[in-house]
Amino acid sequence: MSRAAIRYAKAILSLAVDQNSAENVSNDMKLIANTISENPELDAALKSAIAKQDAKREILNKVFPKTNALTNNLFDVLVTNNRIDVVAEVATKYNELYEAHIGKEKATVTTAVPMTGDLEIKVMAKIKELTSKSVELENIVDESIIGGFILRVGDIQYNASIANKLNALKREFTLN
Repeated sequence: MSRAAIRYAKAILSLAVDQNSAENVSNDMKLIANTISENPELDAALKSAIAKQDAKREILNKVFPKTNALTNNLFDVLVTNNRIDVVAEVATKYNELYEAHIGKEKATVTTAVPMTGDLEIKVMAKIKELTSKSVELENIVDESIIGGFILRVGDIQYNASIANKLNALKREFTLN
């Protein structure tokens, strides 16, 4: 993520909080990030060195006609500063900052198979142990961990995978 995108995201969040529209802008940013990530042609058009900034602004007007005034102002600033190519990064970073601002954190759980209801309950209990924040849970399936789960909340990682336990046993036997 570029430093410019981070600076723009922090600035727009600060303005949105001051104007009590942080949640509305967050909805816009989620829409922008998802739309651009799902449409490689749109992403390419916004990052094109050939296309004029006004044309890129026009594309954004057509694709996102009903955005918040602050979001439209962000588009204008990015166009004026020739930085419209980072709009998707700004949107993604804004959402991360907004989630942190409201005390919500993202947790990723890596499992060998899709999570069951029982495992989700155990994971949520472990999350409550590790953090007091409210958490949005994302499940990543990675068969190489064999079983169990790896939980990542912010900068905390809890590894309860079978692969990790096997590696620990392997290290123990090699040391003796």
